[in-house]
Amino acid sequence: MTTEWDTVSFVLASTYREDVLRNLVSGPSTPSQIASETDHSMSHISRALSELRDHELIELLVSEDRRKDRVYGSTEMGAEIWNTIRTENFA
Repeated sequence: MTTEWDTVSFVLASTYREDVLRNLVSGPSTPSQIASETDHSMSHISRALSELRDHELIELLVSEDRRKDRVYGSTEMGAEIWNTIRTENFA
């Protein structure tokens, strides 16, 4: 079983994951918006989204069938992990 600290460490191990989660905790967004706001490439954003989704920290808010303008948002667990990161001054 993964602990909260394992998940915090997972997010902090990648600047891309950290930036994507920070962005999505603020509100839903598309990959292109996140890339624009973070100055990261789309390939890095896409990989971070996939990894964060696999860990159930974010979720796709539109149909899986949608290929363009997909909207992602933070899950409750994602918000809790981000709150821990902020509270502990890791971000």
